[in-house]
Amino acid sequence: MKKSVSDVLVLLLTAAVFAAAQFLYLNQGCTYADEAPKKKDEAPKVTAKETPKKDSVTRHSIRVNGRMINYTATAGSIPLKDDTGKMKGYVFYTAYTKDVPGDKTDRALAFVFNGGPGAASVWLHLGCLGPKRVLLSGASLAAPYRWVDNEYTWLDATDLVFIDPVGTGFSEHAEGVDPKEFYDVDDDIKWNAEFIRLYCTRNGRWLSPKFLVGESYGTTRAAGLSGYLQGRTALNLNGIILISTALDFQTFSFSTGNDLPYVLSLPAYTEAALYHKRLAPALQANRAETRTEVERFALLDYLVILARGSGLSEGERNAAAERLARYTGIDKTSIRNSDLRINRGDFMRELLRKENKRVGGYDSRVVGDYRPTNFFEDPSIFLLVGPLAAVWNQYVRTELEYESDRPYEILSEKTSNSWKWGTSGQGFVNTASTLSRAMKENRSLKVFVASGYYDLTTPYFAAKYVIDHMGLDQGLLANITMEYYDAGHMMYTDMDSLKKLHADVLKFLKETLK
Repeated sequence: MKKSVSDVLVLLLTAAVFAAAQFLYLNQGCTYADEAPKKKDEAPKVTAKETPKKDSVTRHSIRVNGRMINYTATAGSIPLKDDTGKMKGYVFYTAYTKDVPGDKTDRALAFVFNGGPGAASVWLHLGCLGPKRVLLSGASLAAPYRWVDNEYTWLDATDLVFIDPVGTGFSEHAEGVDPKEFYDVDDDIKWNAEFIRLYCTRNGRWLSPKFLVGESYGTTRAAGLSGYLQGRTALNLNGIILISTALDFQTFSFSTGNDLPYVLSLPAYTEAALYHKRLAPALQANRAETRTEVERFALLDYLVILARGSGLSEGERNAAAERLARYTGIDKTSIRNSDLRINRGDFMRELLRKENKRVGGYDSRVVGDYRPTNFFEDPSIFLLVGPLAAVWNQYVRTELEYESDRPYEILSEKTSNSWKWGTSGQGFVNTASTLSRAMKENRSLKVFVASGYYDLTTPYFAAKYVIDHMGLDQGLLANITMEYYDAGHMMYTDMDSLKKLHADVLKFLKETLK
């Protein structure tokens, strides 16, 4: 299949957003070169912070589905204070609100963020949801870059507020405040909840139907916010939209003693092998039937095989290796040598080893030169940062008329490197349980889950596994909609998937707001 320009966009957007979270989670507890241990009485070193610029309010219009939408854009910051009134930081945001007569009581409002952690919201903003999107004009992705009206914007169904958590975008901690007060699983949820509360209060949106939209680690954040907003802020949500789900890190974090990722990644390996035509003709003939067969094998057989460990006989071990080779296109000997466990990095390198190529971890259709790799060296990581940076920095200062000389942190390694994973030292980060409790308390809460078949980083089958293990009754399971896309981690960078995601989400919003 010939690659389209949108496939290249997949590659790039997908890689950057989740790479930092995954890399740092697997390396938690490390001391980095620029992080010398502090003495107990040593105050944190901070630098003076620039006062945020005045909010900019501009008015625009866009034609969507043949209808003209007039909207107001606000680019600005909201200050965050602690319970004593001390200034802690500033959150930069971009809001798009449809111009409608009267109040906005019935107008839906969606709060949108990316993940990382350390990623600004520009990925979802200019890649999918906003009224503008990045235009790519050739496979080389050469400058000059352009943006165009996004005919697939979600603005026709809901107002949009793109949030850049502290340490990303233009958002910063206040002078004299240790930035690590924001770089924590729980603190991140707390401060984003405070921003949402303040935005609703300042803009008179407490009665509006409210949604959260998160991607990658942003889904971790969204699930955590569902419980915090209900329990601490008395703000009930109507719906949550999860793109490339990362609720339970045990399902995709390859680590000693954790067999679950090997099982849940297998169907995604098969999808990649099918795409690159590495499987037997009988399996290549019907992709849907092959997918069903592999999913059944993964849960009913492969899980038990790994659980038995050294209790397997030589005959059973050989039979399992043959079955895995059949479903993955990986050499049987290589599978035997890895104790029947194929981790993501090994699969990326082994599938196309004979061609001296490797597949992408964020979109397995993408191929790069073969060499040892970590998450930051994935073939999809670098290509989009340049176009996104160029377009955003021009767009925000010209069309949105926001004045600032400061750099916009699209993906901050400093924020990622400083992230505190809390109780994950004794287990795995898991906000699925929080979402489950929120749904049981608020039985009208609806959830939409979007997964890409070619995503090896947060595999589609892992997302399904998590949903199936949230302990929900049949009535609440009916509140969850799951959709799958022939794309990678950020499926909306593929044009066909962008169209499908737009249609699927608008249908979800319409049904939720009945």
